Amino acid sequence: MIAVRNRQPITIPRQDPHMVDLIARNATRLESVVRFTDVLLLYAMGVIADALLLPSGSTLMSATHTAILYFCCTLAVVVFPQFALYSSWRGRSLVLTAGNALLAIAVILTAGVLFGLMIRQLGELSLTWLGTWLALTLFSFVLYRWALDGALSGLRQQGIHNKRVIIVGYGSTGQELHQRAQAQRWTGYQVVAAYVGSDRLAIDAPIETLTALDEIPDAVERHRVHEVWITLPLAETVQLQRLHTLLGNTLVDIRWVPDVTAASLLTHRTVEFLGMPVVELNHPASTGTPGILKDIFDRVFAALVLILLSPLFIAIALAIRIDSPGPILFRQPRLGLNGRRFQVLKFRSMRVHQEAGRITQATRDDPRITSIGRFLRRTSLDELPQFFNVLMGDMSVVGPRPHALPHNDLYKDKLAMYMQRHRVKPGITGWAQINGHRGETDTDEKMAHRVQFDLYYIQHWSFWMDLKIILWTAFKGWTSQNAY
Repeated sequence: MIAVRNRQPITIPRQDPHMVDLIARNATRLESVVRFTDVLLLYAMGVIADALLLPSGSTLMSATHTAILYFCCTLAVVVFPQFALYSSWRGRSLVLTAGNALLAIAVILTAGVLFGLMIRQLGELSLTWLGTWLALTLFSFVLYRWALDGALSGLRQQGIHNKRVIIVGYGSTGQELHQRAQAQRWTGYQVVAAYVGSDRLAIDAPIETLTALDEIPDAVERHRVHEVWITLPLAETVQLQRLHTLLGNTLVDIRWVPDVTAASLLTHRTVEFLGMPVVELNHPASTGTPGILKDIFDRVFAALVLILLSPLFIAIALAIRIDSPGPILFRQPRLGLNGRRFQVLKFRSMRVHQEAGRITQATRDDPRITSIGRFLRRTSLDELPQFFNVLMGDMSVVGPRPHALPHNDLYKDKLAMYMQRHRVKPGITGWAQINGHRGETDTDEKMAHRVQFDLYYIQHWSFWMDLKIILWTAFKGWTSQNAY
């Protein structure tokens, strides 16, 4: 049993009480100034955009542009708050703020176009002016927010207007939050205590260690805490209910960051379902809008490959026809997205043969492989017809390689989370393949390593990761000693 660290005095950075009180008491006024400045920037950028595009000798904005400008500025007062532009910026990415600002401005300008249509002056509306207005406004917004956030971050790093925090639950999630708060001092969060429960963990930081839930309200008052971060695992429902009672009368912000690492299968996200927040525990990273963009890229890329490599397709087809009797293409059922069956396409690399209810993987010097087939398999050219599968939407350019159905039946009972590979579309190439896990999987260990890389890809997917895999495959991944 690890001994509990003795409670130590909390070292709080010296702050100017007058400055802290000034910022806290005037938070509403400061927000009002920011809101007014946002509308002023929207108006000013509209005027500047019009001035840049006015014909020489003209000094007046057209009546249509003037009406739309006033309409959009009035609408901005209502729309901007709906895109979280005035919620707390602590811990938020400037990229996220810029994205929200872009959406808000786009909504406002779209409404301005509709307004122009309603007043039947759309013919006098310059789309160039709208585009310039959008670009200038977004640039000024980001620059303004960057300067303001930089000023506030500088004050927080000096210990001014920091927020003291208690973390309830010091598992992996609680420890990660603590480390991030320490590393990102510009966010202005200072952890002063942590509840570790019956685990009695020693915390390597000068903060108070709490071992009983009943100690939390006193600690909140003693340290003048601003926020409580709850990171208890989902299984700790009894403690969560107790916390609800204990914190019911505390005037602090409470954030719940549920520790779902033990329950999460792939990745997780919080969504609204039937009007309630729900945590999805096996949510692949490549779904939603990113998934749509990935699908568009896949189909465009596949179409270009099929067009550019059509002479190679014809040459391979003729070589297969001359080399041995049988069809040019080999078709075999595989599992696709969410277990849906499809027919995977390959250039035939083996002599026509029958296997009674089983699939035998190709081995080194396999007598079933034809002469041209050996070359196709070693160079992976036999996989090229799968770009037709991508074009039809059954596969992706990058993803876990689809296995034969008997292999799925075999390994789903042997390897934990094996079937989670089918939560995304299978790919022509993948993270496992560029890391050396391609070809025959004649042992459970080899398959386990491949599945491990496939799950890593699903959990950490990004568009740039796909591009890296495609480039690596194009330059180094076509041949392998394990492919035969």
